[in-house]
Amino acid sequence: MALFTSSYLRGVSQNKSLNESIQLSAQPSNKHSTFDVFLCHSFLDKEEVEGLYMELTRKGLKVYVDWIVDPQLDRNNVTRESAELVRNRLKSSRTLLLALSHNADLSKWVPWELGYVDGHTQRCALVPVSKDNASRKSFERREYLKLYPYLEKPNDLSGFRDTIFAVDSSMSYVEFDSWIKGVAPMFNTRNFY
Repeated sequence: MALFTSSYLRGVSQNKSLNESIQLSAQPSNKHSTFDVFLCHSFLDKEEVEGLYMELTRKGLKVYVDWIVDPQLDRNNVTRESAELVRNRLKSSRTLLLALSHNADLSKWVPWELGYVDGHTQRCALVPVSKDNASRKSFERREYLKLYPYLEKPNDLSGFRDTIFAVDSSMSYVEFDSWIKGVAPMFNTRNFY
C-alpha cells in the first residue's frame, strides 16, 4: 500500500484531459446540491488538491472543493454569509476527507470543518499527502486525528491498482467505495501490505 504523494497528485493535476480542464474551470456552484465528499484542505496545497479532486471524480464521486465549486468565496474576506455557505456544503456532503499535509496544520478552516462534520456525521477520513520519499510506515496520526481512518492506494503489484482503501491499521480496512456508503473499516485476514 502507498500514501498519496505530492508528486503523484501534482502529476494527476498536470495531466488532466482537455475535457477535464474545461469541466474543472466551468463548475457552476449550483451543479450539485449534494456531494459524496467535502475535500477539506489548505489552499497552499492547491495543485495536490486538484489532483485528488481529479482522482475522486474519475471514480464517479461528487466532490466539493470550495475554490472549484464556489469560486466566488473569498478566503481573505470571511463573512457570515460565506461561513453559512460552507456550513451548508458540509451538511450536504456525505463524508469529509482531510488532505493532510504540513500546510493543513496552518489552516484556520481545517479544524473548524473537521469538527463540524465529526460532530454531525462522524464520517471523516484522512488523505495523507506525503513528501515524495515518505512511506506508510512513516505516517503517524497524532492526537485527535487517530480517531479517523486514512486512505491508501495499493501498489501496482497487488492486483488492486485502481482501488482505494480506508484504513485503520494494516489489518483493519475497507474499500473506499464501501466506506463512502457507511461501512466501517473492519478486521481482515488478507493483508495487502
